[in-house]
Amino acid sequence: MTPQDPSRSPADAPDPAHLPPPGVPDDVVEAVGGVTAAFEVVEHARGMLYAFHRLIGRADAELAEALDRLEAAGHPDVADELRAEVVGRNVLAGRWTFQVVEDFDDGYYRTFAEAERRTRDRLLDGRRHVHESQLKERNRTHGRPGHESRPDS
Repeated sequence: MTPQDPSRSPADAPDPAHLPPPGVPDDVVEAVGGVTAAFEVVEHARGMLYAFHRLIGRADAELAEALDRLEAAGHPDVADELRAEVVGRNVLAGRWTFQVVEDFDDGYYRTFAEAERRTRDRLLDGRRHVHESQLKERNRTHGRPGHESRPDS
């Protein structure tokens, strides 16, 4: 557990919501922090999946405009061929990107999110970012502007 410096102002201490519950050892805080860090990687991947979803939609819109221009330029046969092959095509077997996103959200993502929360609830009374708060306390320069423990200190 991170010892509290008695000379430090209580206003410059971490938010109590970011402190480990009494009796929780550092190795548990660090391990739960690792579970949360892994979930944060999943959050990043989820953002990339949504970016993929948006980019495919944008590509479809740009393709539709390009096919209209091909038709107008006198090549309706090429435009029709591309429309038949690509427009409306599944990105994965039987799925458009919205279905990929929904399957991910309803399956892996939801399961991991619930497991991460359950772990925090069980071992840290539901407190979030306890390990990161300890890292911040160890690494910041106490008493220096821009290194405050929290916004209201």
